[in-house]
Amino acid sequence: MSHSQTLGAGDALGTGDSYLTLDVVPASLAEAAFDRLKTEVKWDVMHHRGGEVPRLVAVEGEVGSDGSFPIYRHPADESPALHPFSPTVDAIRQHVQKVLQHPVNHVLIQLYRTGADCISDHSDKTVDVVRGSNIVNVSLGAQRTMTLRLKKDRAHGSHGADDAADATADTNARSGAQPPPRPTQRIPLPHNSMFVMGPATNTKWLHGIPHDKRPAAAKSPAETFQGGKRISLTFRHIGTFLSADQTRIWGQGARGKTADAAGLVTHGEKESADLLIAFGAENQMTEFDWDEYYGAGFDVVNFTTKEDK
Repeated sequence: MSHSQTLGAGDALGTGDSYLTLDVVPASLAEAAFDRLKTEVKWDVMHHRGGEVPRLVAVEGEVGSDGSFPIYRHPADESPALHPFSPTVDAIRQHVQKVLQHPVNHVLIQLYRTGADCISDHSDKTVDVVRGSNIVNVSLGAQRTMTLRLKKDRAHGSHGADDAADATADTNARSGAQPPPRPTQRIPLPHNSMFVMGPATNTKWLHGIPHDKRPAAAKSPAETFQGGKRISLTFRHIGTFLSADQTRIWGQGARGKTADAAGLVTHGEKESADLLIAFGAENQMTEFDWDEYYGAGFDVVNFTTKEDK
């Protein structure tokens, strides 16, 4: 069997707990949603390691009666401000929840403006994602291809494993042999499709949207739809929350697990570094120990603030 497969709706994806659904929202909503989102959503830029990521982003979520809201932490220098669900996003969310049979209270929305906009291979960071829940990506507009690539199976921070891997690479280089390619799944995501990623797939596989710089003449009508622009909506069920004034944090990924035990948001370099180490471990390990890396909780929110800049 080839190391690279192109798969789609009806296929078991990743470890088998993931799948692609077509026509996830009614045609009448799908036809209007793309244009509505372009104007309803408060688009922003996001930075990672000081550089602007190659796509526009926005964050929306379910805001409580006390003004508290869910927070999804990942290795961005500083995430855009969360806004309440806009009407079109909320309408899409209702259909997503019917398919999932569990709630989603947070969405990261991304606008891929051209084929040059992309996102590198990664695992979603689950410190704040309710354990056992699925992560969902709804695609509107131009078709782009998601890649799933099996992780390299090595222990994070294990020098012995790294040394052995380096020795094998040196041997292969001297002999001219190439290491076997990692299994890869290519999954085209057409307009009005929904990719559901299960927890096991997120643990064992990396996913990304590679850039596509082919000229328009080389692309299919599905790939040039909406002028080649794609909007993705990644819905998650989040179990960590910030107070309305963003000074207190509690829930699954925080030190205080309930609102009564909420702690003060911290900005210390030590805690930021520790959380970034945990993020790196989740990106690299196929047997990621959630309790070891995330269980104690973290009260840090941003890794670089506007004041730092």
